[in-house]
Amino acid sequence: MLRFKILASVIPLLAAAVFARSEIGSVSHPCIALGDTSVELTSLFWTAGMHVAFTDDPARATVRVQITEDADAADFAVVDDGPGSESESCQANPSTRLISIAAQPVDGGQVVYLSTEGPADYRIYVRSKTFSQREAAALIVGARGGHRHLQAASL
Repeated sequence: MLRFKILASVIPLLAAAVFARSEIGSVSHPCIALGDTSVELTSLFWTAGMHVAFTDDPARATVRVQITEDADAADFAVVDDGPGSESESCQANPSTRLISIAAQPVDGGQVVYLSTEGPADYRIYVRSKTFSQREAAALIVGARGGHRHLQAASL
């Protein structure tokens, strides 16, 4: 009977480990490389070092991100739908910063207001088969740690 109890408790742990390994080791999540560090979106909430939520209310936002139609005007541009796109441009390594998109704001997490109108802390240009505008916004906010660079410039 004791062997059965041990086996019954080990099977869920093994299943969780296999699931977590496939999730963390996967490079299919949107990811950007920043020097020696990379920033990757993860669907595993508990492994993320930063949580980003989105709001439709600009008053609740801690960071404003504007979607622009001009790549030259953007602080961050994602264009990966051409023939030269590399799916392995972002390798997972120990310095990878994991970011999750939360359904609700998390204590200490950033709340992003995403719109096509200014003013904005960051401007993004996205033309991608693999990145959504929300994912690109979460990555740039996660890469910068949510620091508001336009506000700092106006002080």
